[in-house]
Amino acid sequence: MDWTREEIRALFNLPFTDLLFRAATVHRTHHAPDQVQLCTLLSIKTGGCPEDCGYCSQSKHASSGVKATKLMDPRAVLQMAAQAKDAGSQRFCMGAAWRNPKDRDMPAIVEMVKGVRTMGLETCMTLGMLTPSQAEQLAEAGLDYYNHNIDSSPEYYERAITTRTMADRLDTLANVRGAGINVCSGGIVGMGETREDRVGFIHTLATLERHPESVPVNALVPVKGTVLGDMLADTPMSKIDDIEFVRTVAVARITMPLSMVRLSAGRESMSEPTQALCFLAGANSIFTGDKLLTAPNAGDNADAALFAKLGLKAAPSVSAEGHVQ
Repeated sequence: MDWTREEIRALFNLPFTDLLFRAATVHRTHHAPDQVQLCTLLSIKTGGCPEDCGYCSQSKHASSGVKATKLMDPRAVLQMAAQAKDAGSQRFCMGAAWRNPKDRDMPAIVEMVKGVRTMGLETCMTLGMLTPSQAEQLAEAGLDYYNHNIDSSPEYYERAITTRTMADRLDTLANVRGAGINVCSGGIVGMGETREDRVGFIHTLATLERHPESVPVNALVPVKGTVLGDMLADTPMSKIDDIEFVRTVAVARITMPLSMVRLSAGRESMSEPTQALCFLAGANSIFTGDKLLTAPNAGDNADAALFAKLGLKAAPSVSAEGHVQ
């Protein structure tokens, strides 16, 4: 379905309980309502990124104290992947703070993908912009998903980033799709944008030629030393209202019914009732562990306790060949 902005705006404006009922109905039509996919995210190359993303502590333009590192040795990455699998993760996501990978980096990246896939984990990478040739190399290595977020609406985008355009991001998504790799693309809310920007954000994703297979919804984690972190600290604006965040998750579920909708950054500061509402609204994927790329995360013990309260369980693991294990 090609959604119009007017239709998406109307969803956001529904009475909250009506919106949740509709989202939960869509979710139960296409997904097991008691199952949540567990993913682990590892920073394989931290800091020093030349991009000026105003939310990111890894930008060289930020004064966040994050130190730049070199690309991890593939053997160390595979060791972390094995630990993630032992902890119950089904997808292992690897992120590098680059504008784009250099050709000299590709052999190590390919080795990581092949090694993680051999373990029976789904593989995901986020490396910045990709050329068609680089996307083809990742596809040949067996990469399952490539993450490249659009971040916000086309109208708000330039307020958060100036070194890379929305068109650049959409070009990379097209290169990924053209190589036959599944797309993971979402964005960040709570950056000071309006509801109309959230409408535009969802509209951009929901009108792609093919919906992203994964849609991460992040709540901004304001980091001191970043443009947005300092801006929000100095103004009356605070983190996005919990109800508005749940609305965003619900609208994502309704407009992209087959996608995995992932609660990503910001979850560690959400109350259990807020997370429960997100799961009711159709979120069915989370990041596990105590840390994301550089931001804190809820932690395995907290997640296990919450799942027990809510009667949720980890989705069955899927091997690299697509077989349920």
